[in-house]
Amino acid sequence: MTKKSQTNSQPIVIGMIPARLASTRFPGKILHPIAGKSLIQHTFENAQRCNLLKSLIIATEDKRVFDHVTSFGARAIMTSVDCLTGTDRIVEALRNNNEWNDADIIVNIQGDEPCLDPEVIQKVVEALVNDPEAVMSTAATKLECAEEALSSSIVKCAIDQNGNALYFSRALIGAGKSGKWHPKMPIFRHMGLYAFRRDFLLKYGDLPVTPLQLAEDLEQLKVLEHGFRIKVALVDHFSIGVDIPDDIQKVELWLCKQNTSSSPVASALL
Repeated sequence: MTKKSQTNSQPIVIGMIPARLASTRFPGKILHPIAGKSLIQHTFENAQRCNLLKSLIIATEDKRVFDHVTSFGARAIMTSVDCLTGTDRIVEALRNNNEWNDADIIVNIQGDEPCLDPEVIQKVVEALVNDPEAVMSTAATKLECAEEALSSSIVKCAIDQNGNALYFSRALIGAGKSGKWHPKMPIFRHMGLYAFRRDFLLKYGDLPVTPLQLAEDLEQLKVLEHGFRIKVALVDHFSIGVDIPDDIQKVELWLCKQNTSSSPVASALL
């Protein structure tokens, strides 16, 4: 932490949204229209509701995204096309801009999470602030059904008794001999959000990629494989990430419920 955060002052928290246009499962999804706005605009405006963030910036490698983002009034910065992960994109943005040198904590908000509750951002930041030994933090929520537990599109998280991450996987974590999900076994769904201490985040960019990170295609595994601690904030909030085209309808229904919470039709659809 910086000298500022070692006093009684609140840490300086910056939010960054990495926005890559080329998506394997859903190309161009961040510009896809949802209820009159793009996916990235919904994500930005929703995250902006978190008062803890001093600034919120979108980092992208594509001029089309840059132009679109600035058109609705958001701050955008260009990065190279060589970034392996969203976190690597944020690291590059930090290294190329001195503007955020005084930041204590950098929050990586996934560009395809338009329904993320701003309170979750706050809880993730608080989890990191309250554990000096952790270098980053994230969020998870309890899974309730076998379909989600077995889905490779949903990342699962194993957590120790002290709230530290043990492992993340697209596969079922904690299966018995049968290899099936047991309803009494707690399984947690990882949410697409990370808070980093700024000094560690810059170090993260220099850490070699790791076998499990590449095998699972999960960037947070690099942190665990190099022996660092990740704190997990358990939350009850519902979120919908957009991974495939079918997820668009889910987001539209969620927005419908948000805008017409008294509507029995919207409630029945969700």
